Amino acid sequence: MLEKTDLLGAIVAIAFYVSAILVFSFRLLGKPQYGIWIGYFEFLLAIPMIFLLLKAPQLERPVLYYIQIGCMLSWLLVETLLDSILKIDFRNIRWIVISYVVLFFSGTGGMLGVASNAGQGWSISAIILFLIMAVLTFVQRAVTGM
Repeated sequence: MLEKTDLLGAIVAIAFYVSAILVFSFRLLGKPQYGIWIGYFEFLLAIPMIFLLLKAPQLERPVLYYIQIGCMLSWLLVETLLDSILKIDFRNIRWIVISYVVLFFSGTGGMLGVASNAGQGWSISAIILFLIMAVLTFVQRAVTGM
């Protein structure tokens, strides 16, 4: 039987992928300010992710589950620190960009594993959205430099 937490994990993963696709699309359209509002939504996704971590011991999740969600939460924290709190223009500093992108794909890739707990349909949907997001990540970086 499908656990409600598995469904929640899949919905959170898909919501993040859709929001990231929107951020990258708005950047390509020359409207990066919309990405700021979407970023607030992405940050709010930390709440159900923390809930999933709190429920994980009860559901006897493997260590990988903690790592997957932990990477996504770490990226959200780094994103918030660099962009919102410290307001560092880090996107032109190569070593920070590389570290940032590695953490981003560790987190978003890990969310594929979280979504897969809800079943094959959710997993396929998450994979498709992840691939669209990944392509847009590099396209918008090449076009906008952001």
